[in-house]
Amino acid sequence: MDLIGDLAAIRVPVPQPGDVTPEELYPDALVEAEQARADCAFALEAQHDDQREDPLLIALGNARAAREAADREIRHLLAYGREFHGDRPYKLEPLAQASGMTPSGIRTAYTSSEIQTVARQIGRAPDGRRSRPPAAPEPA
Repeated sequence: MDLIGDLAAIRVPVPQPGDVTPEELYPDALVEAEQARADCAFALEAQHDDQREDPLLIALGNARAAREAADREIRHLLAYGREFHGDRPYKLEPLAQASGMTPSGIRTAYTSSEIQTVARQIGRAPDGRRSRPPAAPEPA
């Protein structure tokens, strides 16, 4: 059993014939995926050596961090679409469909803190007509 190899194979699946369009790009996609898998295994091995922690727990922690980063990105994108998109913010239904949320979930998916983060990232204030009040500071 090759635990790290198995974990890398789970985290970085290689494409199967028919998965890549156009088909003539399949060999290149396969080489790229195999390299990404090898890189993943190398990084996991290095983390295991540094932390002396179970590789499965490391991989789960990495996947959790990636999920949290993706959730944060979704909240920022929703805030942008609703708060920074000029006179006509994106409607709830298309945002809900694209994000996998419900329309009512879009309304509460992001906070004023996320609005402030987006404002810093894009270098401009939200459209004033809709912005929420600033978030209360978190207790120390």
